[in-house]
Amino acid sequence: MAIATNSTSGLSTDDVVKKLRTNGWNDLPSAKPRSFQAIAWTIVSEPMFVLLIACGAIYLVLGNIEDAAILLGSVFIIIGMSFSQEKKSERALEALRDLSSPQALVLRNSTQQRVPGRDVVPGDIILLVEGDRIPADAFLIESQGLTVDESLLSGESIPVRKLASEPFSEDVLAPGGDDHPSIYSGTLVVQGTGKAQVVATAGNTALGRVGNALFTLETEPSRIQTETQHAVKVIALSSIALVLFLMAWYGISRNDWMTGILAGLTLAMSLLPAELPLILTIFLGIGSWRIAKKRVLARRISAIEMLGATTVLCVDKTGTLTENRMALSQIILPAQGTDEQDLVQQFNDIQSLKPEQFPEKFHETLEFAILSSHRNPFDPMEKAINETGKIALRGTEHLHANWSLIEDYPLSPELLAMSRVWQSPDLVDYVIAAKGAPEAIIDLCHLSESATQQINIQVNQVAKQGLRVLAVAKASFRRGDLPEIQHDFKFQLTGLIALADPLRPSVRKAVTECHAADIRVIMITGDYPATALSIAMQSGLDVTSGAITGSELETMSDIDLEQCLQSESSNSINVFCRIQPEQKLRLVVALKNIGEIVAMTGDGVNDAPALKAAHIGIAMGGRGTDVAREASALVLLDDDFSSIVAAISLGRRIFDNVRKAVVFVIAAHIPIAGMSILAVMMGWPLIWLPVHIVFFELMINPTCSIVFEAEQEEANVMNRPPRSTKAKIFDRPLFMMGLQQGVFLLLILVAVYMGSTQLGLHTEQARALTFSAMIVGDIWLILINRSSSLPFFASLKLPNPALWWVIASGVTMLGLALFVPFMSQLFHFLSPPSSVLLLMLISVNMLLTLFVVATKFLSPRGV
Repeated sequence: MAIATNSTSGLSTDDVVKKLRTNGWNDLPSAKPRSFQAIAWTIVSEPMFVLLIACGAIYLVLGNIEDAAILLGSVFIIIGMSFSQEKKSERALEALRDLSSPQALVLRNSTQQRVPGRDVVPGDIILLVEGDRIPADAFLIESQGLTVDESLLSGESIPVRKLASEPFSEDVLAPGGDDHPSIYSGTLVVQGTGKAQVVATAGNTALGRVGNALFTLETEPSRIQTETQHAVKVIALSSIALVLFLMAWYGISRNDWMTGILAGLTLAMSLLPAELPLILTIFLGIGSWRIAKKRVLARRISAIEMLGATTVLCVDKTGTLTENRMALSQIILPAQGTDEQDLVQQFNDIQSLKPEQFPEKFHETLEFAILSSHRNPFDPMEKAINETGKIALRGTEHLHANWSLIEDYPLSPELLAMSRVWQSPDLVDYVIAAKGAPEAIIDLCHLSESATQQINIQVNQVAKQGLRVLAVAKASFRRGDLPEIQHDFKFQLTGLIALADPLRPSVRKAVTECHAADIRVIMITGDYPATALSIAMQSGLDVTSGAITGSELETMSDIDLEQCLQSESSNSINVFCRIQPEQKLRLVVALKNIGEIVAMTGDGVNDAPALKAAHIGIAMGGRGTDVAREASALVLLDDDFSSIVAAISLGRRIFDNVRKAVVFVIAAHIPIAGMSILAVMMGWPLIWLPVHIVFFELMINPTCSIVFEAEQEEANVMNRPPRSTKAKIFDRPLFMMGLQQGVFLLLILVAVYMGSTQLGLHTEQARALTFSAMIVGDIWLILINRSSSLPFFASLKLPNPALWWVIASGVTMLGLALFVPFMSQLFHFLSPPSSVLLLMLISVNMLLTLFVVATKFLSPRGV
């Protein structure tokens, strides 16, 4: 048992220094952005960059300074663009993270001092008032009407009462629940005052333990990342033998080993699918920018792609489905023999409520609810009462700005009610207003057994709706000495008020859209069953199977848990309440074990382990904690739940467009690699040189990353099930489609080159004509792969400004390469073919490509 610090003098300066040496600063660990060197190494270690540098070095050895400059210059341009995108993501995270340390009021050397939260040490005596962020876990030794918002740890939307206790103990109880002496780092004092001794700081706090758990969880790469890396590795390794064979063939057959090495490296550049990692980087990078415009920050952009495969969305209630604020929902008058429907007044839209719409019979209850609250409240329930009163009672005689507060009877463990005594300039007697737990107000009003029974029936009916119920009473007292306790007033019950954490307006629509997209929504909350089920029903969740509490979950085996999580199960559960942090993590792991792709939303520290363990963790940026944001992959900057649906739609669109881009990459690489191989095997002069490969890459890369990324989502993107968890991006249909298109274009290029030589054109002119046919063929490949659900000619009408900019840029560069002497020399064209021949062959290429390939797209298809 630790020794209690003297509560009147606190620690001495020497004590603090010793404890800081022993325990360290009261800081939580925070993820660090990647260094310049780490980002740079990731970029330059790509094989394509290595090949470009190797080719540039060979050109330097051969004395071709222009070619070397082009190749090496392109390396630095691409590296610069990639580095800029990586750093932009890091800066966005830095802008979001708030590293400031809350201030703490401590007692040291018998003096109250305001110190940074990181300076607090175990044994410190901290003083608490309304609005304070508690800097460390502590044991309460004095309190007066203290209530604390622990929602970031417990998930409860309503502040909990705290009571001081003796003797001092270092044992910290679990967060949540009323009337215990433990308080926790990061939680917020909403009412009352208190004094506490710190028992744990930094990583030893409840908040810190959650943060430390995050570092034991490995972040999983997305499936598309894993699949792409595997595809690139397989293609790269299988290409090595072919490249070595080609180098040897050329060197032996022509006795020119340096050019043979250059031919081999050129083939390697044409075979290596460097665009595939680039597609991911650019698609997801631009995707993160697009989603950022919808107020969603992507911390790990690979999560955007995973959203498209999401099958289950686990949501926290407080601050995610609800607004994390209290609002007045109902006023209930004591039954007086009237129709039961007249006893309840609903407030569905407080902001639009007009005074003339508020019935007179409810004025008194609301009036005394306001009088029993602070004029400038910090407590969320008192805020809700005052806000409603200012709207509903505006212009009436029931708002009393000129009344003076005479006495305040605070909440106590013995009586969970508070009373305030007011003096009016116009009244002889004092006016007393009281509010509190219904049983406490019933006691103050000395109600009969039958009246008490009737009130309890009304209270239970409202409580089943998940609402917080308070009773309101009034009394008068002649001016003079006031009694010591509230019981000495003669109170009269005026009515009941019910408060709720209201549902976000956009939630129900967002849940409906999730269901239409065959995405299951599960609520996981620390709140009570009645509240959780009420919010779940309002949100549109299926609650026919009821809810499972944390205590029930504790007794379930993993097999039983996985069974009740199966979506096809008859007793499938969609609501989990009174859940502890480790249980949230267990639920996410169980869902992953049954093959679900899990997205998890949350804002509290208690959500952080589950956020990191989920395939996609989504934190709330406005109300969310630093720890939750650090653990998440996505952050909703405006806490708007509907943004999740937009992110899922974008994830599906990205996956669709990635497949279109991959078809294009396969089709575009086949003629490049094919012409490189045929030139060596057939004894032709080298048709493609590294400068041509660079040009193709500069056209293919922006085509993949800009044009296809900018394509609109398919019409059915959110009206179809998520893609199968076993679905692969590089499946057989996709590969065969790319192969078919690529082989056809290769045949066209062979025909163009052989026809050019038959017409007696020089090698440089034949190369120029074949190069032109390749560029035109690439343009047609772009057009035929734009949509996977529309016929070809209908897809041409889809808006995509990036498409026309890329085509215009490609055609312009082709024109410069053909007709500007300096550019022609760089491309080894020397002199272009005649304009008539050029236009004729390009037209034939266009017509043949359109006829053979576009016929596949006269009816809807799928990739």
